[in-house]
Amino acid sequence: MPKPTKGPRIGGSPSHERIILANLASQLFEHGQITTTQTRARRVQPLAETLVTKAKRGDLHARRLAARTIRDKFVLSRLFDEIAPTMAGREGGYTRVTRIGNRKGDNAPMAVLSLVTEPVATTEKSPATASTADEAADAPLVEVAADAATTPAAGSAAAE
Repeated sequence: MPKPTKGPRIGGSPSHERIILANLASQLFEHGQITTTQTRARRVQPLAETLVTKAKRGDLHARRLAARTIRDKFVLSRLFDEIAPTMAGREGGYTRVTRIGNRKGDNAPMAVLSLVTEPVATTEKSPATASTADEAADAPLVEVAADAATTPAAGSAAAE
């Protein structure tokens, strides 16, 4: 039974679409970035992310699973030996799609799909900032408790 595609159709039969996506992923890993239409870039991005995740595992089974898609041995070895170690600290988001305008001939929207090579930016609080935040959190609680202690006395005095 035919299955619906995840995203817009690229053209041709389903087997031809799989081959197009595999070739785009191979070229991405070989060159580091590719210029293609936005539709193709959005369709190949999840496939490339999955292949990098498999390459990060690094075992023989993951290599054979990736070899189903990436047929070129040079690109496969580059994926496992060069790209995967650089992505070791990253939990996803290995690729980026950047729009670059429309193509001159047919006005098709174009994009650059590239591997993200920048290191992961961690957002950790410095010890001084963390202690200041703790002091600020403790101070209002003490004041509220002090206000609560004085409020019932004022309320009972007004009732009498």
